[in-house]
Amino acid sequence: MPNLAGRRGCPVQRSEFDGAVAMVTGAGQGIGAAVARALAAEGAVVAAVDRNPGPLAALAADSPAVRPYALDVTDSQAVDETVDLIERQLGPLAVLVNVAGILRTAPVVELADEDWAETFAVNATGVFHASRAVGRRMAARGAGAMVTVGSNAAGVPRAGMAAYAASKAAATMFTRCLGLELARSGVRCNIVSPGSTDTEMQRALWGADPEAAERRVIDGDPGAWRVGIPLGRIAAPADIADAVLFLASDRARHITMHDLYVDGGATLRA
Repeated sequence: MPNLAGRRGCPVQRSEFDGAVAMVTGAGQGIGAAVARALAAEGAVVAAVDRNPGPLAALAADSPAVRPYALDVTDSQAVDETVDLIERQLGPLAVLVNVAGILRTAPVVELADEDWAETFAVNATGVFHASRAVGRRMAARGAGAMVTVGSNAAGVPRAGMAAYAASKAAATMFTRCLGLELARSGVRCNIVSPGSTDTEMQRALWGADPEAAERRVIDGDPGAWRVGIPLGRIAAPADIADAVLFLASDRARHITMHDLYVDGGATLRA
């Protein structure tokens, strides 16, 4: 339940995230930045993690509740050290949001070994590194919430996106298994699976005519065996952040191992 406090007898509703410490990976841009901002706006102290420190500085400049930490989630030792540093500097982590991800597109028969390996290193192994490091601490304390940002591509085949889809499927099942293992410790683990979202990653796929490309995404592409978006719009990063905050909150206290699709109906929840 939210706390009520006020000045001069006027009650003010306060967020359940007030004073909570949260770690968000991939916070430098897109969905990660939106999640970091949303948590900070709700009163959390946010450890914003990204391997590119430049955008983190800009994010932290906009909100004093955001603290930047440069980190490559593919480096297991660095993840452990950074999580330890965050807890020493900011306090016990109550929330972890795994957002860091990369996209390498190509038909499977043309996909380079390096692109496959790098995609899994960030999208799947990075989730493992961060979740393991934070999960150990949350389990010992008997409380916490983790949310992994996956993709609807984890549940529906996408032409040219085998590495991305497979890595997101791995991260999704990993998070569900982790949720099963940590349930008795009071730690909840869930997934938010976006569809097409207006981010830098999405726009990189659109080419020289983004308006036409956006329309194709909304309308669907029969040549790529891809249905459109029934709600008729591309998601904003804030749409995904809202879903993340719900699953991280006490309003979702009886939800764990759940995969919440936020894709405007694009997969018909296949």
